[in-house]
Amino acid sequence: MAKSHARSAFAFCQQLGSWLTGPHMLAFVPALALGAFWVAGELALVSVALGLPLLFLVSGTLKEARGDRLHGLDPVTGLALQTALEPEMQKSLDICENHNRKSALFLIQLEEFEALSQRYGQTATNTLLERIGQRFKTTLREHDQVFWMGGARYAILLAPVPHFELESGIQLAARLQSAAEEPVSVDAHTLFVSCAIGFCLNARSPANTGPALFKATEIALSEAARNAPSAIRSFCREMAETTVRRAALVNEAHSALDNGEISPWFQPQISTDTGRVTGFEALARWHHPTRGTVSPADFLPALEESGQMERLGEVILYSALTAIKAWDKAGVDVPCVAVNFTAEELRNPKLAEKIRWDLDRFDLMPNRLTIEVLETIVAGSPEDAAARNLAKLAEMGCRIDLDDFGTGHASITAIRRFAIERIKIDRSFITRVDKDQEQQRMVSAIQTMAERLGLETLAEGVETAGEHTMLGQLGCAHVQGYGLARPMPFEETITWLQSHNAKLGALPKISGKLG
Repeated sequence: MAKSHARSAFAFCQQLGSWLTGPHMLAFVPALALGAFWVAGELALVSVALGLPLLFLVSGTLKEARGDRLHGLDPVTGLALQTALEPEMQKSLDICENHNRKSALFLIQLEEFEALSQRYGQTATNTLLERIGQRFKTTLREHDQVFWMGGARYAILLAPVPHFELESGIQLAARLQSAAEEPVSVDAHTLFVSCAIGFCLNARSPANTGPALFKATEIALSEAARNAPSAIRSFCREMAETTVRRAALVNEAHSALDNGEISPWFQPQISTDTGRVTGFEALARWHHPTRGTVSPADFLPALEESGQMERLGEVILYSALTAIKAWDKAGVDVPCVAVNFTAEELRNPKLAEKIRWDLDRFDLMPNRLTIEVLETIVAGSPEDAAARNLAKLAEMGCRIDLDDFGTGHASITAIRRFAIERIKIDRSFITRVDKDQEQQRMVSAIQTMAERLGLETLAEGVETAGEHTMLGQLGCAHVQGYGLARPMPFEETITWLQSHNAKLGALPKISGKLG
């Protein structure tokens, strides 16, 4: 009974304190100031008039700050902050270990959030973040916790339960993803967002600690983001090993560029009319001192991740121009070399001037260099720096090839705007072209379009003599592929060229045309 009275008295005092320090008390300041003047004179009037508002302001601010610290809530989303996550993770893991329960941590990253913020403004995206956070809360159970991690990332910690396996985690991730990707209406605008989700079951955590669980979940989220959009990944130990290997590969690839391990290998391009070599394509290859040849599918993403693609382009271009001079000196005829350029390189405003300087330094005519650009770049680029650079390079005399034609969505207008001279037909149209009539019709249609536009064609991925012959019959002027020659280091090119040309010279001459 005494405890009950004490609690009631304490509650009354709290309410009274709140009432006395609330903002409504400012209405009584004039009356209190007059009373003070009546009792104690002018000094008391000034003290009350200035002191009371200051007292209410300070007490209110301190009270609000104290409340924020106690509740640990983000003012935008209304969710718990990242600082509260680690102790909650450890508490959950301890419960799971001591009572044979299951839990999991989810990390959710909104994709392309920065673009949304730039387009619609901070106020709109704050509303988006708050709405999505509330959707997560309604999707989960009462004791599951949602945390705001800053940026465009949320964390969700599941309360320990008797049963929660991988399939349950995938199903829950899918529900959370659906909740996040529902459109949000803000100020007459409809905002759409996708999200990547990584999660880790407590049983799969490398250690029974909060930091270990969080790191594992981050690895899973990173894998999901690499497979965007809207990917879901669950942590496993193999994923951690892959992440370690990828990080090591990034570091090694950076050094390999500097010590010459990564260099161009050259694959010949051959005329279907004369059989002569019409050029080489310079393809980046990495010969590792202990691993041997590293696949471009492995090291190119590593270089891209470390921001080294432009540096790679410089290495390949320099080596290609050096090779042209060496072929000229050896007396073998190689009309030009094709070098691939990334979107980042093509948008460098100084690219055309740099290439002009390189050609002058090697004393080479611009038509000895072919610039290869992916169809996806041509399809996705407006009138920007890439278009201007390619126009300058074409005016200079460099050839422009459109690579992987048929895999993107380049329009005829874009092909003309980018001054394309030759289209490289993707290997997906070339495989079994000698046996598949549908393939023949596709290549014939591409060839007809190219001829009408005044463009040359080159078929990629030619594997057999039959494909080579059929492509020549369909009118494709140039071919390239393993069926003709594999990419080779520069040191082997001169011997190969001499052997190839000798074979052509031994062929019988045929004069006139068949009946």
